[in-house]
Amino acid sequence: LGDSPAELPTNIVSTHRPTITLIIDDIGYNAALGERAIALPGAVTYAVLPHTPHGTELAELAYTQGKEVMLHAPMSNQANMALGPGALTHDLGKEEFTNTLSAAIEAVPHLRGVNNHMGSALTEEEAPMLWVMETLKEKGLYFVDSYTTAKSVAGRIAKENAVPTITRNIFLDNVQEYDDIDREFKKLVARARSKGVAVGIGHPYQATIDYLEIALPLLDQEGIDLVFASKMIELQKEAAITSAL
Repeated sequence: LGDSPAELPTNIVSTHRPTITLIIDDIGYNAALGERAIALPGAVTYAVLPHTPHGTELAELAYTQGKEVMLHAPMSNQANMALGPGALTHDLGKEEFTNTLSAAIEAVPHLRGVNNHMGSALTEEEAPMLWVMETLKEKGLYFVDSYTTAKSVAGRIAKENAVPTITRNIFLDNVQEYDDIDREFKKLVARARSKGVAVGIGHPYQATIDYLEIALPLLDQEGIDLVFASKMIELQKEAAITSAL
């Protein structure tokens, strides 16, 4: 999957240090790797799959460690890959869809927002994305578009419905090899230097955690700030307002 399109009309480096948000997806199935991921230093955000064996306890652990928690909401994909429990799919009517999403939200304690797990099919469809955003607006939650398809309408519909939102720019670990993760992480940092902000997503793979345990402690001395997804939403909103003045 490629990078998302540039979103910000202005560069905000002038008022902030280059800033990244890092989201770790797929928390919930592996307790040991989940705990290692949550132990990563700094303002890392964790996206927890609903109704998973360790999702609740790992969300609680992240919260007690002062980290930010999201729901990683499974959504139908173009490859028909298995989604697991709590899946949002094409064949659900509005009531069942919103009930499924609400139950998934209830299953993850302390969450501040939602991003999509897979979703290369569903995020291209306006009606289900509207149902998602109506639910999130009602519950006061933000939405991060994982941007698993270039045809995603999720971010636009979030904005149209006044749901705070940002979009993923870089996936760190489509290939679970040190050199590949290093290359993508450096792309994330370079984007933050050029655009002011950048949003990356990784997963609780051993290779990813091994890399981030080394890389994250070096960010501050490199002049890069790491912030939660909620803070990144504020920064991008400030930039959009400033550019409109």
